[in-house]
Amino acid sequence: MTPRIALLGFSIECNRFAPVTRERDFAIRTLMRGEEMLREARGEAPRMLGELPGFVADMDAAGPWEPVPIVLAMTEPNGPVEQAFFDRLMRDWEAGLRDAGKLDGVYCVMHGAALCTGDDDPEGTIQTMVRRIVGPGVPIVSSFDLHANVSDVDIETIDAFVGYRTNPHMDMRERGAESARILRQLMAGLKTHIAKVRLPIVPPTVTMLTGRDAPNRPYGEVIDLGQELMQRPPYAGRIVNVSVMGGFAYADTPFNGLTAVVTAVDREAAEALATELAEAAWARRDQFYPKLTPLDEAVRLAVGTADPSRAAFFADVADNPGGGGRGNTMYILEAFAEAGVRDAIVGLIYDAPLANEAHSLGDGATFEARFNRQPESEFSKPFAARATVRRLHPGPIRCRRGIFAGGTVDVGPSVALDLGGIVVVVISQRVQCADPAFFEAFGLDIGAARVVVVKSRGHFRGGFDEFFKHEQVVEVDAPGLTTPILHHFDWKYLPRPVIPLDQYVQWQRI
Repeated sequence: MTPRIALLGFSIECNRFAPVTRERDFAIRTLMRGEEMLREARGEAPRMLGELPGFVADMDAAGPWEPVPIVLAMTEPNGPVEQAFFDRLMRDWEAGLRDAGKLDGVYCVMHGAALCTGDDDPEGTIQTMVRRIVGPGVPIVSSFDLHANVSDVDIETIDAFVGYRTNPHMDMRERGAESARILRQLMAGLKTHIAKVRLPIVPPTVTMLTGRDAPNRPYGEVIDLGQELMQRPPYAGRIVNVSVMGGFAYADTPFNGLTAVVTAVDREAAEALATELAEAAWARRDQFYPKLTPLDEAVRLAVGTADPSRAAFFADVADNPGGGGRGNTMYILEAFAEAGVRDAIVGLIYDAPLANEAHSLGDGATFEARFNRQPESEFSKPFAARATVRRLHPGPIRCRRGIFAGGTVDVGPSVALDLGGIVVVVISQRVQCADPAFFEAFGLDIGAARVVVVKSRGHFRGGFDEFFKHEQVVEVDAPGLTTPILHHFDWKYLPRPVIPLDQYVQWQRI
């Protein structure tokens, strides 16, 4: 019998301190219904991230199946989602499931760090509804970003929990394919138990790297340990999936915290392995404190007064659009310009009015470039400089490396502006600078630049690593909505005490 599988998704990482996300934000990135979801997932350069394409490709390769695509809503990290829009999505998902008739399985593309203006666990709300509609006998598999904040409902409503294992996220397609394989096992009769253990650790973003060549990777070590242990006695043959979720601090929820989630064929194995991994993470708790470079030191490195081999690649981690940052703070750009930095590339700066003005003036025009004439946050300070339009771009860019590899991202009408030694790429649709294609589309030679500045927290490491080594990356301490210095935020819901915010934090698994 050909299995009928419903497909749906809601994927956004929400920063409680950022502006509200509206329907338009999803429409710009990925808001698809029905057959459009399948066409895009099977397309050459999909506009969606990799989970659904990976799932569909694996199901296609495994044999006949009947997909029932409903709605996929996915966008760049932002503030809490407008409740009225989410409620409309809920009605669409529910109607689609009811209209589908008999289903053999459901695949949900989740994120795990979403918020709505009236709901702190929209993924749990979605999955509760799905379970209510399809009943207890239909298997549900959900995939999650490793920045997921895992609530009780998130695991109680599904049969398998599949989290990313790489940061930067290089394995999204693989986790989609893994979700397909697990769903086929469940449809064939596999029964599962899911266990989770949460720690009083809220890892700052810069402490969550997983690459084996990363300079500090306590989180990556625990992920690797989980993959090793599931293959050894007493767990071998009993574990379906191991996911270690670092969480997303800026969501500020009561269920924030590094969480080990294990899907197994029996409860004992699930709970034992989740506990063992939590203990391994707790043993590394002293490594979950961020170490950033002060802005004045970054300036000295950029002008070459210190070791020039380090003065190559600067990450504006506090203004990361991939974490809800607005992508338009001027602290580093202004400091570098005032210091006379040359042979530099800076991007991506999100400023639609400035990009549109440059397009109206045309190639080669020289004018006073006024950044942040419409400030979006307290950190979006105005800055002005004489600039020449170096190259214009209409918007859609075919990406080639890292998190966006093989996909298409539309950054809107955009421009490369020459500020006299510093070339700034300005876009009109916000996205983090995680792929060299965002500079190369403007004819910029990254390898020839002496200084490169990106507005990204860590995904740039999966895109620009062909140009720079980890030891050449300088993570700059500047203000912004995604600063890893968590003491700068007014936390309301985060469980306390937690590392790295509090002293004398204790944990003991009961």
